[in-house]
Amino acid sequence: MKNFVTVLLSILLSGITAYAVVKASDHFLPKDETVAVAGESGSSEVRTVNLADTDYPDFTYAAESAVNAVVYVEVTVTARQSQQIDPFFRFFFGDEFGQQQREQKGSGSGVIIRPDGYIVTNNHVVQNASSIKVTLYDDRTFDATVIGTDPATDVALLKVEATGLPTIPFGDSDALRLGEWVIAIGSPLSYNLRSTITAGIVSAKGRSMPNTTGEFKIESFIQTDAAVNPGNSGGALVNKKGELVGINTAIISQTGSYSGYSFAVPSNIVQKIASDLIDYGSVKRAVLGITMQPIDDKIAKELKLSSRSGVYINEVSKGSAADAAGLRKGDVILSIGGTRIAGTSSVQEKVNGYHPGDKADITVLRDGKQKTFQVTFLAAAEANGTTDAEGAVAFYGARIKDGKNGVEIVSVGPGKMLEAGAAPGVIIKYVNDEPVSKAKDVLSIAARAKKSVFMQGVTPEGYPVYFGFGKE
Repeated sequence: MKNFVTVLLSILLSGITAYAVVKASDHFLPKDETVAVAGESGSSEVRTVNLADTDYPDFTYAAESAVNAVVYVEVTVTARQSQQIDPFFRFFFGDEFGQQQREQKGSGSGVIIRPDGYIVTNNHVVQNASSIKVTLYDDRTFDATVIGTDPATDVALLKVEATGLPTIPFGDSDALRLGEWVIAIGSPLSYNLRSTITAGIVSAKGRSMPNTTGEFKIESFIQTDAAVNPGNSGGALVNKKGELVGINTAIISQTGSYSGYSFAVPSNIVQKIASDLIDYGSVKRAVLGITMQPIDDKIAKELKLSSRSGVYINEVSKGSAADAAGLRKGDVILSIGGTRIAGTSSVQEKVNGYHPGDKADITVLRDGKQKTFQVTFLAAAEANGTTDAEGAVAFYGARIKDGKNGVEIVSVGPGKMLEAGAAPGVIIKYVNDEPVSKAKDVLSIAARAKKSVFMQGVTPEGYPVYFGFGKE
């Protein structure tokens, strides 16, 4: 009898404990959330979504709400192909005599961001395209035009003539956390695999990749292990809420196919670039005016730093936004606009989010003490004429300096020179048909020009080059 009572009390106690645990979980776990979901025609419907964590993630809401707004992008590029011809004919008729035009096809993905037909994709997907076709999830096909591109971030904006299209709302890529689940949506490898959905986690943030082209790049990629292959470029990276947190852009692979690592441009960068291209027709990029490097062991030891977070300022350009605010060589930038700076890519990403004329507080470590300065950002053109420690002069986003046989382009950053096709190493010999031998000549002639600036020069190999831009 005593054993029976003991067993009965044990069962009763277990039941009370289980009930208490269930009630406690009801209190602490996230409740179902009612959200508006975009339908295929652009209309919205109300749906209840369970956002509570389970043994495995549930992507049904994110996938179903986002897949309709991811499109297939087909690109046609007209390329010239040279044929072997007799040197005698080449001498009389030139190189173009032996060239034929040949059409090449390429493909990628894109994301509809506005119901009236604005689509974001990668610049490398549509670069040099002679025609672009976009196929929607419902198989409708449209001709697309390029509204604008930004090679520095590898973002491009397309437009199709349609209304009422489904969209993916922008999410806050800064709020992404390591280990957070995300899905990638795109058209890997072929047309037949359109709207493929893969899942993974955020593996890292603020990633950069080796740059062998010498071009100016703003890289602060989101790294994930969601499977991405050629054709996924320009597709959507989406969080569990169905928000766009990135545009898939690249993989690192020995074979050219997915091998565990994929990279996406953060949505905060994409949104700013797309807004600028829609509102202004070009990217209005802020310039801080510093050269910088990561905190290494040597710097950390010399400055007696307890952490390697932040970036070290190597130089401050005279007349730049940083110079006017009071930043100095040797300062360590800890935060910009309240956002902690982990490395150089963090600075690029944060500054890229501002427009010329915007103000931000920058906190630095100087002589062991934290100091905060307010910076008013300048545009690349406004920084013309500022000189760095090497004597190079800022000129519409590029840096130029006096050379032996003209004016050498030292580097090319965001601005009109980059958009015109200028490249490092080129020697500028003429500006608007006037010979130049010093950087100040280039600045003077460009300042006098009313509408446009046209330059003639030679490459390091001695080939002639021509490029120019409008001042307005």
